[in-house]
Amino acid sequence: MSERNADWYGVRGAMAGLARRAAHDDAEASALLARAAAWRTAFAAAPGQRWAIYVESPREFAAALFGAWHAGKHVVLPGDLRTDTLDALRAHTDGWAGEMTGGLVPAATAPDPDAPWPQLPANARITLFTSGSTGAPTAIDKRLSQLDAETATLQAAFGARVAADVVANTRLLTTVSHQHIYGLLFCVLWPLAAGRSLPAGRLAFNEELVSGCAGLPAASAVLITSPAHLRRLPEGLDWTAVRQALSAVFSSGGPLPPAAADDALRQLGQSPIEVFGSSETGGIAWRQRASDGERWTPLPGVTWRIEDRFLAVRSPHLPDDDWYVCADLAHADAQHGFVLQGRADRVAKIEEKRVSLTAIEQALTALPWVLEARVLLVDLDIGTRVAAALVLSEAGNARLAESGRAAFVAALKASLTGSVDPLALPRRWHLAQDALPVNAQGKTTEAALRDLFRQTVPRAVWIERGEGGEKHSAAAMLDIHEHLAIFDGHFPGTPIVPGVAQIDWVMTLAPQALPIPPRAAFLRLDVLKFQGIIRPGMQVRMDLEWLVEKHALSFRLTSAAGPHASGRIAFRSEA
Repeated sequence: MSERNADWYGVRGAMAGLARRAAHDDAEASALLARAAAWRTAFAAAPGQRWAIYVESPREFAAALFGAWHAGKHVVLPGDLRTDTLDALRAHTDGWAGEMTGGLVPAATAPDPDAPWPQLPANARITLFTSGSTGAPTAIDKRLSQLDAETATLQAAFGARVAADVVANTRLLTTVSHQHIYGLLFCVLWPLAAGRSLPAGRLAFNEELVSGCAGLPAASAVLITSPAHLRRLPEGLDWTAVRQALSAVFSSGGPLPPAAADDALRQLGQSPIEVFGSSETGGIAWRQRASDGERWTPLPGVTWRIEDRFLAVRSPHLPDDDWYVCADLAHADAQHGFVLQGRADRVAKIEEKRVSLTAIEQALTALPWVLEARVLLVDLDIGTRVAAALVLSEAGNARLAESGRAAFVAALKASLTGSVDPLALPRRWHLAQDALPVNAQGKTTEAALRDLFRQTVPRAVWIERGEGGEKHSAAAMLDIHEHLAIFDGHFPGTPIVPGVAQIDWVMTLAPQALPIPPRAAFLRLDVLKFQGIIRPGMQVRMDLEWLVEKHALSFRLTSAAGPHASGRIAFRSEA
């Protein structure tokens, strides 16, 4: 271990630690310290106490965070830049900083870059938000002393695994965002507290991980990632450099399925260290499936017990010394650990009947057709009902292609008979071939799931594309499934696709296959004809032709029942 990593600065003394590193010609520490000084100056001159920070770069984010804390500000971290997130943020903040519209940005240099960095007060504050995977994101306030204690816990539990003897410093690689508690701790606070380097940026693609490990010394890198990323390690990539470079892989944000843990061990050369906890509790326990199976071992300093089947914890990561009862069901095992049994907050009521959403997910993922399942409650004309979003296996995709959507959904429902109350059978379905949407933390939020069930445009399978000088043509097959949101209210008992929705399909899908200028503005509709009704369950062919000189898009919708619609959409020329 390098002499620099042998020092422990803690979160409260992280900037003083950077100053000592900079004095030993550490270029990264010098640059980060200079940016932190510029941010401290900017925040000190800004009115208001509670400031939201959103910055993509881990290093610039760290400078902004510590600059704000050293200027006496209460920091608020939005999880993303969605409109609804920012609207809710207004109630929690006096100002915004970083990459949000109108956000505060510092000068290129600080007036006094060599000003001292005293230890931060233990009661300095930060507000984070829960991920929203089981509901609306909730604001969580934490004192700096809690975060300081948690980084010390991580160092005690895993410090030896992330300190590379063969290089001056371990290289951190991450696929998660520091705007949430897991990424904040593992990618910013813990490294700074231990005098280690921060990640250069977040890796969005597996190819970036492979290239980032190329040429690194053996066992010199640590990967901070999530189950969503570890579930998708393609066989086609050459993982040799990754296996050589990695000394540890950390995963958090949800339990890692056994198959994904096995794949990670085979492809990455490491059994992922899973860390269990929450925004409210901080870290609670850890495991490696290769050696621990389902058993979780408490982190140093964390005590636990089972209260009426619920996991209860007490630790310095909490705001007080009281026991915190989690929403997780658990039982103790024979080796001084515990096994999780799902979350109690995923029990819902439908027409006064208690329904376990977790049990429905487990029943679905037990099928050979399903790799992943998420269910939630949606409001329909008949009341609140269950909707299911699935990632299909290779067998599931083959069955879907063979039988069609309607028959496949019927088979899914039939498979749940006997294990799920008829009232709780999903009434809306989303079938994904590859993956469900995830945020920067690798989590599928309830908001993202709800967006899936507000889908108005059918999935297009492109079957023809051609270029012909002044004409470009394309054709696609559209699966008009019954769960498209356009059928809501059109019409009860006799659902049909409204004409305006058909035009929207054409204008939305055409740019996927044709060279329509991105800023082309609608001008008028010509020779529009609606010739036949489109109903749920139909397979509709969409033929398109982009007329370059006329700046117009002609379209035709047909099916086995005959023609449905045709016309030409004229656009304003860019001139």
